[in-house]
Parts: sequence; structure tokens; C-alpha cells
Amino acid sequence: MTTALARPAARDTAPLPDEPPLTRLPAGRAVAELVLGGLLAVVLSMVLQVAASHIGTDPGTYVPQALVNLATAVILLVLFTGLAWGWARRWPSWLRLAGVWAALSAFATLLLAVPLQATRFYLGGSSGDNTFRLQYLERMASGHGLADMNYQGIAPYYPGGWFWLGGRFANLLGWPGWAAYKPYSILWIALATVVAFVLWSLVVRRRLALLASIATVFAGLVTVAVDEPYAWPTTAWLPPVVVLAWRVFRHRGRVPAWPLLLIGVYLGICGITYTLHLVFGVFAVVVLAVLAGVLDARGGEAVGAIVRRSLVRLVVMGVVTGVLSLVTWGPFLLAGGLGEPNVAAHFLPEISAYFPTPFAPTSVLGVLCLAGLVWLVLRVRQNPVALPLLTVTALVYVWFALSTLALVVHTTLLAFRFIVTLETVLAVAGVFAAVDLLRWVPGLFQRSRPVLLSGFVLAFAGALALSQASVQALGDQVKTAESDYYDNGYNAKGQHDPEQDGAWTGQLISTIDELSGRPRTDNVVLSASDRLLSFVPYWGFQQTTPHYANPLAEYSRRSAEIRNWAASADSGQLLQRLADSPYRAPDVFVLRRDDDQGRLLAYVASDSFPQASPVAVEEVRFDPALFDSPRFAQRDVGPFTVVVER
Repeated sequence: MTTALARPAARDTAPLPDEPPLTRLPAGRAVAELVLGGLLAVVLSMVLQVAASHIGTDPGTYVPQALVNLATAVILLVLFTGLAWGWARRWPSWLRLAGVWAALSAFATLLLAVPLQATRFYLGGSSGDNTFRLQYLERMASGHGLADMNYQGIAPYYPGGWFWLGGRFANLLGWPGWAAYKPYSILWIALATVVAFVLWSLVVRRRLALLASIATVFAGLVTVAVDEPYAWPTTAWLPPVVVLAWRVFRHRGRVPAWPLLLIGVYLGICGITYTLHLVFGVFAVVVLAVLAGVLDARGGEAVGAIVRRSLVRLVVMGVVTGVLSLVTWGPFLLAGGLGEPNVAAHFLPEISAYFPTPFAPTSVLGVLCLAGLVWLVLRVRQNPVALPLLTVTALVYVWFALSTLALVVHTTLLAFRFIVTLETVLAVAGVFAAVDLLRWVPGLFQRSRPVLLSGFVLAFAGALALSQASVQALGDQVKTAESDYYDNGYNAKGQHDPEQDGAWTGQLISTIDELSGRPRTDNVVLSASDRLLSFVPYWGFQQTTPHYANPLAEYSRRSAEIRNWAASADSGQLLQRLADSPYRAPDVFVLRRDDDQGRLLAYVASDSFPQASPVAVEEVRFDPALFDSPRFAQRDVGPFTVVVER
């Protein structure tokens, strides 16, 4: 198959023996490193997470911060001294490589696992968007196929590749999905770091690849982008992939199939994990192909040959991308999902209204990004890495502009999601700038050794500052993870505050299970407790917010159904309306008691874009008398009333 794919590309242009090799690693070596490095990262990350969980320090202390700062400082010191003095140069190459993989995996893991050692939650707990993330992983852990996170019987909309693997991980551990989310997420951050190192090793020297990988970790942690663990890997891998794509398009001779397949696999992973990254990645690859073609044409090559060569390479990438993406997108497309109303992009936070300026020199990361921006501009003609990275930088700003223009048609392109892309690219470029500076400055002095020593000290000090800034940046997310309630109604602090909805989660679950007598996946729930479905794989009648709802679910019509049920005259009419519903009606109602008016409340959300808060919440009031029927079983649980249809 590889040979067959390579043949068309080989006929585009005659081989040019004077061209440098396309990659710094051969195909077999690259695949082996991706597999072996990934396995080592996964195993070591799990071992370190288990060790971190046994630290045993209660929330409310700075002990975890002190421990992680010491551990990461030691790792950085070992790596930087090895880079500066080459003390491991005599080691076998496989041992040096394994040591780098281990150091990167440990570095990324400890920066997350140690601060989170007191809680079973990942960053952000069960709050905010984690409500749906936990729900999705809980759904994947409850079955073996792809499924919508909330609605029963319809093709999934949000790409489920990462969550499906997470479900298998949870099954392997024997844990519920929500509990497996934390170790699974940290594992992926470690894996993404090692894979990024291997990808960078394809296009730059090992030392630069190591520094670029460390800078990538810092960009993800300081900006807290790792709170989306399913989106972070494709962000971390984008810079080396676009550099590889640039080399592919600039290569006028034969191109082996495997780099094309690798780029296609990367884009396919975007397609099954984070659609926005797929669109941006394809955008970047096509723009690079056009730029390469323009430069080749200016160099005198025939336009026809350029177009044929570029199209063949793009088609190979596109076929791989499409095949992988259809794994998760196929059922939705076949169900006609593209023709349904979709408000997923109806979100314009404040940070999306301004062009990002991560290069403001107000922090160590800002200085690094500023140096990176300057380096990209100055080195764009001389360094083959600079142009593709500068192109991605420019495309982020183009995306922001297009997102603003999209407001004319009442939507956005969610441009704020690419701020971390910009910061990652500039941080990596900043590392390259520092290396170039360190090569140039000593030549200005008669004695270069003191200058090199000073450069080492500054580099290590900057890395240490970024490491500690990462720990500080995660502070609020860690506090939320320690404060949010588990499925038993207690949090990491051992608190059980009856005034908090989360304190009743355990009793709500046990009450539903007792009154319904059905397996959890046989219940459809309409819940006023928004986090209930994060912990148990009940199906939901309605998603908490329209922005995360499946377009095939007909969100507005379901909301109208809820209002219609609440307007019933008596229990008989309610039961009839439930039976006549075009959707599978709830078997279970979890409603909030309104003690002032004696009503039971459900909540219906609607899209309020372009308001800063894009969701408007409406209270729907049920008369308790509507459930006065032998067909219903009821029980009060804290501020809620659980009603189950027998």
C-alpha cells in the first residue's frame, strides 16, 4: 500500500539528488519511536500518578506545590545540563532517547498529578464544560460503541474518538467514567509531550526537538489549555506537522508515502477528536501548498508540474484524513445531521473580541513569545522552520478576522480556541531564537565560556520560572477540583454541605435506582440537577445547554415538549402527553422544589447569542398535583423531588 501511494508522487518530478533528505528520521525509526515512546510515556505516567495519589496531603496546604516545584526543577536541571555539557554523550543512543522520553513524560505528569493529588477530579472538577466531558466519558464507559453523550438512539455529533478510548481505559481499570477522566487526561498530556518530541525530531535536531517539546508543555500549562485534554494533543502536534508539510511541498523530487500518511493521520486524529482543529489544520496545509507552489513557480518551474505534484500529495493526505474522520462523523452525516440547525459556534467571549497579543512582555512566557515573533520575521527567508510557523501565526489572525466577519451571518468561528495555538507556536519559536542567540553572542567576546555559562543560567532560570508559573496558573482549577462534589455527595475536603446541590448527588442516584428498578442505561431523565448525568449513564431528555446539544435531537422542540407537559391539566393528561411525545419521554423527573409557590421546577435553556452569556435559562413550573397518580412514585431528596414513572 505504501509503495502504491508513493508512485504517483514519484512521477511528478524527476528525482533531485542534490535535495536534502525530507526528514531527519527514516520511516521505520519514526514509527518505532512513536510506538515505543508512547508506550513508555503511558506506563510511566500511570506509575507516577499512582505515586502522587499516595502523597496523602489534604487540600488547603502548599505541600504539593513545594514538591512539584522541586521535582520539576530537578528534571529541568538534568535536561539542561545534559544539553549544555553533553554528559550523557557516551551513553548508547537508545538509552539517551529513553531517558528523554521518561523525563518529558515525568515532567508533564508531575506538573498535573501532584497538584491534583488530593482529588479524584481533573482540572476544573465537574464544573463548567467538564459537566459534559464527564458525561461523555461516562457514556462511553457504559457501552462499547459510539453514542451521543446525552440522547438515546441518535448518531453522535461531537467527535467521540478520544472519549471512546477513555471508555475502554475506564473499563480496563474497572472505574466509572467520571473517575477515570483524571488519570486518562493526565496520561494524554504526557503522551502528547513525548509524541511532540518525536514529531519535532523529524524536522530539527534532537536538542532543538527537546527544547521545543519543553516549550510546548509550558504553553499548554501556563495558559491552562490542558484543561481540554482531548484538544491539547492536536494543538501540541500542529507546529511540527506544519513544518513537515512545508518540507513535503517544497520537495521537488520523490516524496515517500509515509510523510503524507503521517500528515493525513494527524488531520484524521483532529477529525475524530476536535473538529475545529481539523478545519484549521486543513486550512494551514492547503495554504502551505499554495505558498510552496508560488515559490517554485517564481523559481522557474512549470506551473502545470507544480499543480500536479501538489494535488497528488494533497489527495493522499485528504484520503487518509477523510477515512479516519468518517469513523466518528459517518453516522452523523448519514443521519442528515448537516441539514439540522446548529448553534455550537454561537459563542463570543470577551477574549474572542480582541486580537490576541501573547507577546506582550509582561511575563516570562510573553518575553519568550515576543522573541519568537521577532525570530520568525527575521529568519523567515533563511530558516526552513520559520516560514511555516510564521504562516500558522498569520492564519490565527486571519481566523480571528473571519470569525468577526461571521457575525454578519449570526455565528462565529470560535477564534478564541486558537489563542493557545498562537502561544504554542510563538513559545517554540522563542526557544529557537534563544538557541540562535546563544550561538551568535559568544563570537562577540574573546572568552566565550563565561558567556555560554551565563546563557545556560538564564535558560534554566527562565524554564524554572515558567514551570512555577504553570503550577500557579493551575491553582484555581485545582481548587475547583478539590471543592466539587463526587457521586457520593462528598468532596475531596470531606465536606457535605446540604446547601450545595452536589451534596445530594449520591442520594439522588440511589433514589432513582431504587424507585425505577431498571438498569441505569434504561432510564431517560429530565433533571434540574445539571451534574447528575456526569456521574451516572442515564440518558437525558434534554441537554443542559443548546451549544452542546446534538443537532439531530431537535433541541427547541424538546424544550417546547417540556413546557407542554408542565401545562397539563391533571396527571391523566400529563401521562397521555408523555405517551404521545415524538421523543422517548422521561422515565424519571428530578425537579427542584420551589417552597415559596409549592411548585416543582425544571429548567429550559435557549441560545441567547451574541450576548456575553450565550445561554438564557427559563424556569418551567410543574404543579405537584400532576404527579398524583399510581403510575408515579415520588420521593423528596434535599431540595429536589424525584418522580419515577413505574
